[in-house]
Amino acid sequence: MSDANVRIPEEAKDRLAAIAAAEGLSLRAYLARLAETMLTPAERAERAEKARAVLKEWTGYAPTTAEQADLDGELDRRLAQVTSR
Repeated sequence: MSDANVRIPEEAKDRLAAIAAAEGLSLRAYLARLAETMLTPAERAERAEKARAVLKEWTGYAPTTAEQADLDGELDRRLAQVTSR
């Protein structure tokens, strides 16, 4: 396995290193674990589609695109309320 160099602001590197150290990991190990556990946009979309299919099969509920957008907006609104406290 070859290493890669990534240029990020010093503050970001320091923050990531502190998080890694708190978990007993080196920055390198922490970033490798992070890369393994994060989903790409395509992977997230695939999981969302599978969840919609299961929901439809299980409950018969199949929201339209407009309903999904309304629900996403409501979720965003609620999350904004919680994070602004």
